[in-house]
Amino acid sequence: MTTPPRFGLPPGLVSLRNYVDGEFVATAKTFDNISPLDGTLLGKVHEADAALVDRAVQAARRALHGPWGKMSVQERAALVYKVADVIERRFEEFVAAEVADTGRPMAQARALDIYRGMANLRTFADLGKVANGEYFETRLANGQELMNYTVRKPLGVIASICPWNLPLLSMTWKAGPALICGNTMVVKPSEETPSSATLLAEAFAEAGVPPGVFNLVHGFGPGSAGEAMTRHPDVDAVTFTGESRTGAAIMKAVADGVKDISFELGGKNGAIVFEDCDFEQAVDGIIKSSFTNSGQVCLCSERVFVQRSIFDKFVAALKAKTEALKIGWPDEEGVFMGSLISHEHRDKVLSYYRLAVEEGATVVSGGGVPTFGDARDNGAFVQPTIWTGLPDTARCMREEVFGPVCHISPFDTEEEVIARVNDSAYGLAGCVWTTNLSRAHRVSRQFHAGIVWINTWFSRDLRTPFGGSKLSGIGREGGRFSLDFYSETTNICVAI
Repeated sequence: MTTPPRFGLPPGLVSLRNYVDGEFVATAKTFDNISPLDGTLLGKVHEADAALVDRAVQAARRALHGPWGKMSVQERAALVYKVADVIERRFEEFVAAEVADTGRPMAQARALDIYRGMANLRTFADLGKVANGEYFETRLANGQELMNYTVRKPLGVIASICPWNLPLLSMTWKAGPALICGNTMVVKPSEETPSSATLLAEAFAEAGVPPGVFNLVHGFGPGSAGEAMTRHPDVDAVTFTGESRTGAAIMKAVADGVKDISFELGGKNGAIVFEDCDFEQAVDGIIKSSFTNSGQVCLCSERVFVQRSIFDKFVAALKAKTEALKIGWPDEEGVFMGSLISHEHRDKVLSYYRLAVEEGATVVSGGGVPTFGDARDNGAFVQPTIWTGLPDTARCMREEVFGPVCHISPFDTEEEVIARVNDSAYGLAGCVWTTNLSRAHRVSRQFHAGIVWINTWFSRDLRTPFGGSKLSGIGREGGRFSLDFYSETTNICVAI
């Protein structure tokens, strides 16, 4: 008899279907949804083939030119709000789906994932209602006067490929602005996290959003739904969050069609801790920025630079707090870390744990797999890990691990540490810990990164831009930047 998972899915999610043109569609080919907590089977997922992706794209095209395209922005905003209301009403189902798929603590799912999912939809609905164009009056040399103004129109059908680390948050982050701008969508969640995405499709249906506006297809990348979406000739733009290599492959796939793209990719983020920091605040901040969500956040600090005068003290303090972190079941009181997303990803993270030792790292803490003596030993858990002693040229200092790990290096001068932080193929995020206000402003603006936090991490206003440079992505989203990406602007020039 198969042992049921301790954190299973709601009964309606044990068979996850696609959502196309307002209907839930089963397919002949399925794949397993495995719990990362204990390795048990959560359910079956119906994989979409190229034909079903085509049905989804055509349904999105019809909706674009049908009822959705004819609605005012206020009418669209009201429906997007209704979707958020459904999420709020079914809050605990969404929590259960996120926890079962990802293995993250329930407290995080409640306070971050589901809360932000609702906030994303409501925030972008509100921003869409107050978005404005530009207006200019011009007098030419011959005395003629011109009236110039811009109008926003939807880009069209958006293919959205979402990651597994923050499933609902990422999906609503893309859906909110895309839909309020009048676009329609074909969305593919990660094959690792199909459950909350299916619940979101149910929320769109329950809210009365017209068929074809939001379509959900399950599957993989190459040779599956992901590739079919990016190569489909009737897709107008692609937005993707995930690995840099996958982003490069998608970029090549859409190049012939010169399609609009927005990519948020990987990071090898640097954090700087100056000797004048609030010491306890900085230690707690690095714990959070390195180990939250088991390090599976593209914004995590994998490279930490600490001023030499406090280096030894900082390493000792971080080691003590790291070893006091509670790893365990998502519902345990005080639990900080759950599992990684899968055994496959755990193998990757553990390969970096081994590589770091081979490259000469000192393992300050962790470096292995915890033992529980129960079903969790069949899960995808690893220990939060701290390294020191690696040169900046080491692979473990250059490549994204995407696990609960950080390397701590000493530094002496401001100029030195800024150069070292920027010596990376990535450019997504950074942190600065200091009580010197002038230094905070001076140093942060020298980061080659899309966002820099001062004495905090992973908090920002949704109206501000978000994105990276270099291998961390292309484009900016958030606030008006999202509205700009998901809109096509036409300039109207009228002779008066």
